[in-house]
Amino acid sequence: MKRWLIIWCLLFGFSAAVFSQTLEMEDLRKNRERTLKELNETNKKLNKTLKSAKNSLNELNSITAEIRQQRNLISKINREIAVINRRQRAVKDTIYLLQKDLTAKKRSYANAVKRMGHQRSEYDELMFIFSASSLSQSYRRARYLKEYSAWRKRQAAEIAERKQQLEVLQKQLAKSVAEKNAVLKERNAETEVLKKQEGSKRTLIAGLKKQEKQLKREIDRKRKQAEALDRKLEQLIAEEERKSSTRADKTEGKNSTAQQRPTKGYKMTKEELALSGSFEKNKGKLPFPLSGSYKIVAHFGRQKHPELRYVQTENSGIDIETTPGTKARAVFNGVVSRIFVTPGYNSTIIVRHGNYLTIYANLSEVYVRAGEKVSTGQNLGKIYSDAQDGNRTILTFQLWKERTKLNPELWLNL
Repeated sequence: MKRWLIIWCLLFGFSAAVFSQTLEMEDLRKNRERTLKELNETNKKLNKTLKSAKNSLNELNSITAEIRQQRNLISKINREIAVINRRQRAVKDTIYLLQKDLTAKKRSYANAVKRMGHQRSEYDELMFIFSASSLSQSYRRARYLKEYSAWRKRQAAEIAERKQQLEVLQKQLAKSVAEKNAVLKERNAETEVLKKQEGSKRTLIAGLKKQEKQLKREIDRKRKQAEALDRKLEQLIAEEERKSSTRADKTEGKNSTAQQRPTKGYKMTKEELALSGSFEKNKGKLPFPLSGSYKIVAHFGRQKHPELRYVQTENSGIDIETTPGTKARAVFNGVVSRIFVTPGYNSTIIVRHGNYLTIYANLSEVYVRAGEKVSTGQNLGKIYSDAQDGNRTILTFQLWKERTKLNPELWLNL
């Protein structure tokens, strides 16, 4: 009996231990699940904050570009008003001189008519002529009357012409005043738009300053993506240089009279050399890489943000914001060199124009294939629209001469 009691106690103790361990495991499992849930929620919040920082930064860049365009527009309107003011002053000065001249002519004409009219009250024209003391004097009087009659006609015609000129100028002045009023009204409206934009900008900046850490993280992410794109481009360009060198060596091996080629860089064929020269001659005249409305939200080179002191970017090209559905188009005749995909830039197309290259990045659809010849203005692909950022549509456009990055804004016809 005592032995059974000991066994029962041992079994109860074992069961209790097992039950205790089970409860402990359950608690650990629940704690682990709770921790994972909290971690997931934290990651979601962090991603949401990062996304918010990204969207806010993009919105700030967009508004900054809009403000720049708005200020340029107001500046153009101010220049237009200055031209209208100068034209008004010139018209007013001309009206003053014409009125002065017209008044003098009227006075002179009236005095002459008055004097002649007094004479005609005593003599009629025939008596005036025949009362001369000699034939030659009669001839002179007849000629005088004829010249006087012609002078009167000329004076009357000149007075009528001056009146007509004055009427035309006064109409021009009235039109100019109306035009100026319309332009002033437009300037006031655009100034109000500018004020609203600047208000939105201040609100965004205040919000971004509160998210400085997240913003820095987002900027660092974008910088790494841009650097990855640059490395990929440099790798592909170097690969093409090696291929062109091999091709050139084979060509020169077959033709001993081949012309001297550069030892470094991309070895161009005769056709590519002509294309490169043509491309270079069109500097400042190249068409824009997309059609429709746009704004440049990021410029070439190192840029320090005027409002956010900690924001500094290094851009190898320009970022162009446009409307959803817009197509990227070739800026010059060339050959599609490569098509590839990189994180943050979706599909990217390289078009070769001799030893010049144009790069079209952030495409959601591609309409061409590697090796295909393209012509100026041809659609290359559809620009990606970010659904998580209000369908913001941004094309990254770059221009290289072999491995040297160039400022696209100096080559495009802006």
